[in-house]
Amino acid sequence: MPDVTIYHNPRCSKSRQTLALLSDQGVEPTIVEYLDTPPDAATLKSIIKMLGIRPIDLIRKKELPFKELNLADKADDDDALINAMVKHPILIERPIVVRGQQARLGRPPEDVLEIL
Repeated sequence: MPDVTIYHNPRCSKSRQTLALLSDQGVEPTIVEYLDTPPDAATLKSIIKMLGIRPIDLIRKKELPFKELNLADKADDDDALINAMVKHPILIERPIVVRGQQARLGRPPEDVLEIL
């Protein structure tokens, strides 16, 4: 099985549930606490492509930087959104699980089972 990585926020219940689900499946993922070690722009672009979504779909729209940076007005500017997520990782929706060339958002946590 290819390595599994989870972009994790230990303060988020969905992230903790997803990590527990992986453990229950016998998977010991590499844990990236993305608030402390945010992915760079190239990594984010790769994850977004694997998820099959647009950058705006990976942004937490209720977070303060979303409003402060007027990102709603930049919904079609993928590079601006990716740069905002790199600079303000709190904006990145969580958790994200990556295995090989596949990724899933753990909302709900069971969605990640599709790539295990």
